[in-house]
Order: sequence, then structure tokens, then C-alpha cells
Amino acid sequence: MPIQIFVNLPISDLAASMAYYKALGFDHNPQFTDETAACIVISDTIYVMVLTHEKFAQFSDLPIPDAKQQRQALYALSRDNREAVDQIAEAGVAAGGKETRERQDYGFMYSRAIADPDGHTWEYMWMDMSQMPTE
Repeated sequence: MPIQIFVNLPISDLAASMAYYKALGFDHNPQFTDETAACIVISDTIYVMVLTHEKFAQFSDLPIPDAKQQRQALYALSRDNREAVDQIAEAGVAAGGKETRERQDYGFMYSRAIADPDGHTWEYMWMDMSQMPTE
């Protein structure tokens, strides 16, 4: 069985969060979705669990930071090409996300960072390792 990753994110509005990720082209797994949580399917091995604050608090006794004010983590997802980076970034902005910095273009690598409505920042990136500078 391949290694799977489940990113758990505290969110303020489950329906809005599900709509946001659906607008990016991601579906959810109804087996792991209820009124407190949803399993967003990124790929066969990557899942995002969007959890209400009450649900998230069941897994950690630490305070939930405000992702719009503090960065606890950045999440990066590769895309097939520059156009795919722009496509998902624009879909994120159109669905209520916010671009958090200028796009970065290093020739061999291109990325854009979009915060979801709760402030969790996703970096969408494309990289051509064959063009990566050697020095």
C-alpha cells in the first residue's frame, strides 16, 4: 500500500470550505464526511480533512491559531505545467481565496500561493528539474 497523507485543517464554515475545494476541482469522500468534517480528495494518496474547530479540538489540546494572522505551515501541490498552476490559482481566487504573494518565476520553477477562505496557504507549483541550475 502506498503511503498516504492526510492534512488536517481547522475551518470555520464546513459548507464554504467544501465549496471552495470543489471549485478547485477536488471532490470529497462521503464515507469520511459528516456535519463536522469532510475528506477532500486531492489524489489517490493525498487527502485534506477540513474539520470544524470543535472537531479539530478533539485531536489537539493546543489553541487553534488564526491562519489569517499566523502561518503555521505552507502546503505545496505540484501541477503539470505553468498553465495548470495559473488555472488552479485563478480558480482559488474566484472561489474566495486570496493570493498571498507575487507569483514566483525562476524559469525552471513557477509557483503561486493562494490562501483558502480560512487563511490556509496552498502553494501551487510546477518544476522542470532538467532545467534546474547546477550552480
